Amino acid sequence: MKRLFLTCLSILPVASALVGCDEARIARDRASAAITEAEYRRHIEVLASDDFGGRAPGSEGERKTVEYLERQFLDLGLQPAADGSFRQYVPLIEITAAPSDARLRFSAGGGNRVDLAFGEDMVVGTRRTQREVSVTGSEVVFVGYGIVAPEYGWDDYAGLDMRGKTALILVNDPGFATGDPELFRGRTMTYYGRWTYKFEEAARQGASAALIVHETEPAAYPWAVVRNGWTGPRFYAETPDGNASRSAIEGWVTHEQASRILAMAGQDYETLKAAAKERGFRPVPVDLTAAAGVRNVVRRARSPNVAGLLPGKERPDEYVVYMAHWDHLGQTLSMAGNSVMNGAADNATGVAGILTIARAFGALLSNPPRSVLFVAVTAEESGLIGSEYYAANPLVPLERTAAVINLDNMLPLGRARDIEVIGFGASELEDYLAEAARAQGRVLKPDNAPEAGYFYRSDHFNLAKKGVPALYVKSGHELIGKPPGTGKALFDDYYANRYHKQADDYDPAWDVSGSIEDLRLLFEVGARVASESGWPAWYAGNEFEAARRSSESARKP
Repeated sequence: MKRLFLTCLSILPVASALVGCDEARIARDRASAAITEAEYRRHIEVLASDDFGGRAPGSEGERKTVEYLERQFLDLGLQPAADGSFRQYVPLIEITAAPSDARLRFSAGGGNRVDLAFGEDMVVGTRRTQREVSVTGSEVVFVGYGIVAPEYGWDDYAGLDMRGKTALILVNDPGFATGDPELFRGRTMTYYGRWTYKFEEAARQGASAALIVHETEPAAYPWAVVRNGWTGPRFYAETPDGNASRSAIEGWVTHEQASRILAMAGQDYETLKAAAKERGFRPVPVDLTAAAGVRNVVRRARSPNVAGLLPGKERPDEYVVYMAHWDHLGQTLSMAGNSVMNGAADNATGVAGILTIARAFGALLSNPPRSVLFVAVTAEESGLIGSEYYAANPLVPLERTAAVINLDNMLPLGRARDIEVIGFGASELEDYLAEAARAQGRVLKPDNAPEAGYFYRSDHFNLAKKGVPALYVKSGHELIGKPPGTGKALFDDYYANRYHKQADDYDPAWDVSGSIEDLRLLFEVGARVASESGWPAWYAGNEFEAARRSSESARKP
């Protein structure tokens, strides 16, 4: 159902309602003008500088980033949102595996064996808080996509006891492989296609080791992204059992090496992959054993989410949340020595965005009726850990959070006729967005790459799982004044050559005109929701609708 924007008419006499709505509209337009290119660029340039060292949790770059955010929140007049502090500390385990000690070997009959090279052929690690972890003589089982999904009638582990075994797993899900819209969600990735889910499920099945086969198209990123993300310190949420419930070894192998090792056992990778996309697939034990191990430096750490609050003037116990992750990958080894992974687009742009939007809210004549919370979360690059912790320990009640608006990787593509909605067709927040877009002469478009599963790869997802309606957008591809296809070419070039690489640097030549328009749209959506009394809902049939409905009583007047 499309939402009707009748709030002013429903709470004011008709004669004064139009005046009230006009005044609110004028105030929002005036505030929106405070979203300027100079302000936005200023924050990106600082956050993405070499001086901030790639903003890795636990680093000197973290200290500088957090202090910078606190100063900005104070300057913007925001209140500390975490028990008198801007910092909500997230307990982490930092595990650093020595690449020289990371090993993965496959053995077959007849004394044949293959040792894979860390970084080039494979990456392995562990979530267990142990100095040394190893697996030996582990039977290898090809488990297809590694999915157990009763609602889709799918079980890749059916009839198999995985204890002590190594799961070899395909990335994405069967719908992507077939393109069949009746299978899972067709080319649109489900959460079952995410690598995080695959490791979780392998652990639930009792696997000693879980290895995902990387292919660029279904993963939606090249091998370099995996290699860079698994090099150096890795952060995990601390658990009471020291993550003992996880598989001892988790990792990835290139599809070239997967083909090689399966051939050693007389199996054909492409044949197995074709079988895995068919209903009724059953896991295939292969005549291989795996041995893997890592030696770690383990330390406990804390890294803060940084949160500032603009209190509502009428209903301060109701909230709109703007969220962006402040962390990136820090430094990595390159041929030239240590190299800073500055993460300019990912995600200095998003942090600069929430700071710029916060300034726009400060430019309103008075605070909106609802409170607005601005949260810069940590450890997104390690698996959405900061937002996961926030969702489990919210600074404001999730059942009374009207919306979360997430800003992540706002690519500087230039002005566009469209705005891309990730997870299109999810909630009534899209109606607010469509209304604001029309005022800019723009239209909403679904994901350009639904097979990449971007809705499940950013921080709003953890709040969505708790029922909070979420909005996540990307810059449009239909660029004004540019030949057709230019936007997609720029998008593809970024993900091929700069995403999670040293080349993700700030460039003063960036065309951020489209980003400024996007920020004004997101400000308008948040300001509208913060000014109204209704509660945006998930569209009927959405996977998060039931979670929201379960807390409905908390939102009744």
